[in-house]
Amino acid sequence: MRNTFNEQLERLHVELIQMGAACEDAISSAAEALLKNDQTLARRAEEAERELDRQEREVENLCLKLLLQQQPVARDLREISAALKMISDLERIGDQAADIAELTRYVQVPQSGAPHIREMAEAVTAMVTDSVSSFVRWDLDLARAVYRADDRVDALFDQVKQELIALIAADASNGEQGLELMMVAKYLERIGDHATNVAEWVEYSITGVHPSGN
Repeated sequence: MRNTFNEQLERLHVELIQMGAACEDAISSAAEALLKNDQTLARRAEEAERELDRQEREVENLCLKLLLQQQPVARDLREISAALKMISDLERIGDQAADIAELTRYVQVPQSGAPHIREMAEAVTAMVTDSVSSFVRWDLDLARAVYRADDRVDALFDQVKQELIALIAADASNGEQGLELMMVAKYLERIGDHATNVAEWVEYSITGVHPSGN
């Protein structure tokens, strides 16, 4: 019985790694689509989002099977419960990447704002990777490093926001484009928040205590 449980738990780890990889693909494709005005990449981000929806259902079914058939306790129960919470955040990351991809049809990124939007995309992608890796490796330090990385993403968001305010102030005709770019930056910030949520559930699965105290 325990061997079967361990095999299913290992499958859960593999499925979560695949979800993390799909998130990375969705974010990077959406960001590059925006920066290069590339609709092929935008469609790739949207395809990755649909794949994440499918993966979420598969992982959810696997978790429920583990709970009902194996009746885990203590650490095992926390790990499976955390995974159920994590997949919801990973699926939302895919949704927000697809939202960015959708905006590529309407917005052009000015050169002044491109580097910091790219930096935000790279930073949140790394956060997603590290949050999933911390779960698979059972690495509390890596999970907590994700919290610190979110501070950098928030700082980059503030920087992009100030740049866009200056862009609009310089020429009011940039207003609509500036607002759409602000939405892109906000989606990236939210992706960072979801990656942080994943890392918090990793901490709960390891310690039995959620960082929020709830």
